[in-house]
Amino acid sequence: MQLINKKICMGKDIGIHGNVFGGILMSWIDEAAAAFATEYCCTPNMVTLRVGELIFKKPLKVGNHVRIYGEVVHLGNTSVTLNIESRKFNVYSGEEIVMCTTSITFVRIDDDGMPTPIGESVRRKHQQLATQEIATGMLNP
Repeated sequence: MQLINKKICMGKDIGIHGNVFGGILMSWIDEAAAAFATEYCCTPNMVTLRVGELIFKKPLKVGNHVRIYGEVVHLGNTSVTLNIESRKFNVYSGEEIVMCTTSITFVRIDDDGMPTPIGESVRRKHQQLATQEIATGMLNP
């Protein structure tokens, strides 16, 4: 997975139980994933189609650092699907603890908001990356 964003949990982000409000974390994930998807697909015309089940595994408190990681798991004709992990980062030890996971799908759209194919150059780049990952053992064939 690739680091795609960093945040610091602040007082304005906290819900009634003293933890980060889930909707805040969801917006951080959507924003980071959207930026990653648009860069990966070489177009600003990507919109969120689907967010998978969000699994909140650990709480976040004021002052906690959050790192959001993403990876492309599927490139379709008009869409890209990412796996996302949000990790609490300890600035003293460098330790990261996964605190939330999900998947998210974006669709490339045209000026009328209709799905449009992702460019061929993106497909070639995606295929090359997948081939490199298989060759280096980073991905199971």
